[in-house]
Amino acid sequence: MASQPETYLFQATPHVPNSLLPVLLYRSVLQPNPTASTTREALEKNNWLQGGVFKTFTAHHFHSVTHECYAVFKGSSKLLLGRGPLDDPEGGIEVDVRIGDVIVLPAGVAHCSLSSEGEYEYLGLYPKGSPHWDNNFCKAGPGETEEKARTCRKVPLPDCDPVFGSSGPLVNIWSQAAALDS
Repeated sequence: MASQPETYLFQATPHVPNSLLPVLLYRSVLQPNPTASTTREALEKNNWLQGGVFKTFTAHHFHSVTHECYAVFKGSSKLLLGRGPLDDPEGGIEVDVRIGDVIVLPAGVAHCSLSSEGEYEYLGLYPKGSPHWDNNFCKAGPGETEEKARTCRKVPLPDCDPVFGSSGPLVNIWSQAAALDS
């Protein structure tokens, strides 16, 4: 049976659309001593394809045209989710991710690294068939943010969980959340 992820939901802000789909955080799901190569091999079979190997990225941003998955294979980082630099500092949440963790960010959810340790690196993966990601830096006004929110809501749900495949928790959790929006 697939382990259940931690879930985090965020309301829209004037500068960040966020999503009705929850962020999913799977703890310690990669094989022991993962590398970029073994992580790619494990997750690409579930129709999430590598977009790159990344390190600490401190700019608040979100993607409006695709969902994103971080698979941490080195070090650790404190991520800030759900708010941009112009938003109320009381909003959002900080989560720690470490080697072996996988976090899935729905289109529209703001994220950035606040701090990192141990030569933090992660594989960035995107659902098969997704367009190349865009970076939105959470500084647009309410009108443009609402336009980006409409774009985010049109991003298709993935047919597979990046860790557990077609029977994984993402498929059910996100399908139920999307049905509430219908």
